[in-house]
Amino acid sequence: MSFIAKKCGIQLQPPSIILIYEDQVKNNTRKRIMPVRNFSKYSDCSRAAEQLKNNPRHKTYLEGVSMEQLQKLHSLLRGHLVGQSLTQSLEQIPLKEIIDPEENLNKLDDKELAKRKKIMDELFEKNRKKKDDPGFVYNVEVDFPQDEELKSCSWDADSDDEF
Repeated sequence: MSFIAKKCGIQLQPPSIILIYEDQVKNNTRKRIMPVRNFSKYSDCSRAAEQLKNNPRHKTYLEGVSMEQLQKLHSLLRGHLVGQSLTQSLEQIPLKEIIDPEENLNKLDDKELAKRKKIMDELFEKNRKKKDDPGFVYNVEVDFPQDEELKSCSWDADSDDEF
């Protein structure tokens, strides 16, 4: 069977993921309501999204839906269970995808570090200039002004003596 996902959303009561999809065989648009069971305000959104996507009943329908979108929908459901309004939950989703430059990544556990690296990779790919882009220049040379006196750092002053 071939299904093309058109829209994906949530229903708060009862907690469910709603998928609007197109059935290519019958050439019609359908709506599928997938209840989210055993999900509480303490549940892990990524694990719940993975379980839903791998569920044999929903697997063929959710092939066109990304794991990130399912995780965001589950975090909206969790925000509702905590008592937040929908607008408050929507405001918190982009904050989870921002990386603090002052954060020490050495102190994170492996799961959180992998999450931060994935966000950085996505941001890099989004901002990367490719050969086909209109503003692409192959060999960019930039001359930096030498008006100011070069400052030496204390950390590299000692290293010259060692070599």
